[in-house]
Amino acid sequence: MSFTNLLVHVDDSDRCGERLTVALTLAQKHGATLTGLFAQSDSSGAGIVTRKAGPALTQAAQRARELFEEKAREAGVTTRWWQLSHGEYGHVIAETVICSRYVDLAVFGQHDPEDSRVPADLLEEVVLNAGRPILVVPHSGSYPQLADRPVIAWNGSREATRAVNDALPLLKQASSVLLLAFHTQPRAEGGGNVPQVDILEHLASHGVTAIQERMTIASMTPMDAVLSRASDHGADLLVMGGFGGYGGSLFPLFGRGSNTRQILRQMTLPVLLSH
Repeated sequence: MSFTNLLVHVDDSDRCGERLTVALTLAQKHGATLTGLFAQSDSSGAGIVTRKAGPALTQAAQRARELFEEKAREAGVTTRWWQLSHGEYGHVIAETVICSRYVDLAVFGQHDPEDSRVPADLLEEVVLNAGRPILVVPHSGSYPQLADRPVIAWNGSREATRAVNDALPLLKQASSVLLLAFHTQPRAEGGGNVPQVDILEHLASHGVTAIQERMTIASMTPMDAVLSRASDHGADLLVMGGFGGYGGSLFPLFGRGSNTRQILRQMTLPVLLSH
């Protein structure tokens, strides 16, 4: 199991180069083809009205493509180039979501309010609607190594299950995997005739040896504990379900997604999200 087809979101922002470095490193490691997708909002009113790229957006796309192709040549990675036809708000979101469905993994950058070239909710929409794992690179810091010491936030949800299985090509190459098992409350005795399912056993069947730590959730915002433990572990990747109900509320649908949004705001390391 390996990634063969990757995508990286490309724009004219200052952090695009770091995203490219992460994506190219992954492509090298897995022998994958890397698609550069240029998607950027258009600040030109005329361009938005006519649904055609304005001069500024066209020039930004050219600069982004030159950077992408230069770095890809240096890395020796096979590439292809996709470019949205214009930068109208809804078009950028809808077409980016669609493009992300045709790869094994898509790499995006964390939203940076001070240096954003895309709609603020683009990343959430991609995570929720692309149907593919999304790797998010923080808007600060450098990440020359990825997934050597990953941490998994595990709560047994559908989303967490998808994230773990989507991340297997990365987990199989890791030197140390830490699984943080979340429980909203202590287990009751006599839980019935339930099979003894075990995520560690499933990982081991794929050649992944993980260490498990149990975490009992006492609040609606457990992600501070996750980021703190990831830092203590020296983690270089967090794997978790996107909008996967990690909170400990008695009403699980209330505030659903708040923990994912917290991670998207406060991430201190790359995060792989699946929904």
